[in-house]
Amino acid sequence: MGVAVPPDCAVVAIDAGNSKTDAALVAADGTVLGTGRAGGFQPPVSGVEAAVDVLAEAVARAAAAAGLPGVPRAARVSACLANADLPVEERRLTGAVAARGWGAATEVRNDTFAILRAGADGPLGVAVVCGAGINCVGMLPDGRTARFAALGQISGDWGGGGGLAQEALWWAARAEDGRGGPTALAAALPGHFGLASMAALIEAVHLGGLDRGRLHELVPVLFAVAAAGDAVAAALVERQAEEVVALASVALERLGLLEREAPVLLGGSVLAARHPHLNGRIAELLAARAPLARLAVVTAPPVLGAALLGLDALGAPPAAMARLRARFE
Repeated sequence: MGVAVPPDCAVVAIDAGNSKTDAALVAADGTVLGTGRAGGFQPPVSGVEAAVDVLAEAVARAAAAAGLPGVPRAARVSACLANADLPVEERRLTGAVAARGWGAATEVRNDTFAILRAGADGPLGVAVVCGAGINCVGMLPDGRTARFAALGQISGDWGGGGGLAQEALWWAARAEDGRGGPTALAAALPGHFGLASMAALIEAVHLGGLDRGRLHELVPVLFAVAAAGDAVAAALVERQAEEVVALASVALERLGLLEREAPVLLGGSVLAARHPHLNGRIAELLAARAPLARLAVVTAPPVLGAALLGLDALGAPPAAMARLRARFE
């Protein structure tokens, strides 16, 4: 016997990143019945079951907001999760999420797909996310996808907020000790933390006086130094633009979209900040590689994308999609 589906609950949508998890219960007509938030989703740190427990907290809060007793049951669970980078990880997480009994069918995707679907009119296009790291996915209405492992340096990635901060520190350290050329980063980076030198910043990070988690604060400093004309900082921003366009162009080519009109969506904290130098160069470089691409920054919450993917799978009508989108935009 299949799962009994209440008529008012078509999709349990989940978007889970490293820092937070959002869930939404959505009716077949696109009405959002309830939403809930919980902490970050980090199976590499906590293990799969403990990480899925965090998803359960968000789902339970969404169910409570919707006035549904107990565990919600839907026609479909659509979960877009951080750390679902490889197909084997998606399969493992699909099994763990399905075991919670939230829906008759469960689909787990990497969370970058949520950004893509949130910004696109339908399941077609490419998204590049540049937040703490960098990732890119693409999809076609027939279900074909393009994606990258996005596991950092071992999978060929460069940049993202964490990578940019590390690169800025590397150049600044070498500028101060004489191994590299001059750059204003050598004063600006330690200055951001009220320190007098790169030597002091290096010591603070190494000995634990400064939480490494705060190093992401250096990314806006890097962009400010680049905007002021510093050649080293500007080169890092330029390379980040090149990496974004390389990812997008390869994904478009794999899907046969390089010479067709298609959306290319930008998401994540680094790209959503709309730094003129970075986003402007991305637009210029992408226009040369894919002149028909429609570039846009996604500002809608990713849980919208997860919910839209769920409604896609159920064959929901355009009116339902529009009602759902209006709730989040």
